Amino acid sequence: MKRRFAALLVPALLVLAGCTATAAPEGAATGPDRAPRPSPFAGCATLADPPGTAPTGTTPAPTGSVAPSGPAAPTGSAGAADSGGTGSSPAPAGGGGSLLPELVLSCFTGGAPVALRDVRGPAVINVWASWCPPCRQELPAFQRLSVRATGQLQVIGVNSRDSRDGAQAIGEDFGIRFPVLFDQGEALQRELRRTAVPLTLLVDAQGRVRHTDTSGALDDARLAELVRRHLGLAVPA
Repeated sequence: MKRRFAALLVPALLVLAGCTATAAPEGAATGPDRAPRPSPFAGCATLADPPGTAPTGTTPAPTGSVAPSGPAAPTGSAGAADSGGTGSSPAPAGGGGSLLPELVLSCFTGGAPVALRDVRGPAVINVWASWCPPCRQELPAFQRLSVRATGQLQVIGVNSRDSRDGAQAIGEDFGIRFPVLFDQGEALQRELRRTAVPLTLLVDAQGRVRHTDTSGALDDARLAELVRRHLGLAVPA
């Protein structure tokens, strides 16, 4: 009798074990091999292209956008900054400012690493982390700047001493779409001899850092003023 009961019990246990093992859909990734969520940030392939130019292999920018060259740049563009055009303050001339450090950082979305010296300005580079309250406070203003200043300058994030999950969550929650580089080891801050975040660099068209801001969370008006004063570009606040 006991042997008959055991013979009936074993198949029942195997059936239960089989249901547990196949609870996940066939082909679904689980554990460390699960597929990552799509990144909210833009890719970094165009960071070496001047603002306002179409990436290599794409169609030219539509009429009305800021052209990379031409006889007369519109008011408030990088060209107007060089000539002191109406509505803008020219960026400092001469050899002022230091070049960006010779660093190569990975792009948050993958692809080829980015050499900072290859980034084409004008650019605003914001160093941030998800655990930093002032960083979270100002990131939406940088996102708005990236939209308002399209064709005039590049807005680039550098995520520092952070986890990829934490950075991704902030990007998703705040709708951050500009390119972000990943600097888990604080290499950029060490080169700049700066330890605190947020940290914002204003970089001219020659790749020179015209201003380093460590004043805390920046808002739209303050960002527009910094861009006007140090890069000579008129961007609406």
